[in-house]
Amino acid sequence: MEQPLPIPPAARDLPPPSGHGRWTPALQRLFLTALIETGNVSQAARSVGMSRSSAHRLRQRLTGTAFDRCWNDALKIHATRMADPFALETRPRAPA
Repeated sequence: MEQPLPIPPAARDLPPPSGHGRWTPALQRLFLTALIETGNVSQAARSVGMSRSSAHRLRQRLTGTAFDRCWNDALKIHATRMADPFALETRPRAPA
């Protein structure tokens, strides 16, 4: 059985959401960051104090917006990292 991936550091220190479950722009950014790290909508939503179903409703409501496109990009980035976890470390560095 797979262990849940750790919650990203930025989301770990997040205070409980204000506004009783509202997706603020800050929560959206933290959710997308967690989605890149985990590749898991449930874990990413939980890391910002929201539910998986709430995240999917938000995405449906924002279909075609930057949030929707970033959601797709986050999953692609996660998949790429999983396919080659050393890719970021082996890129040549730009001259200083």
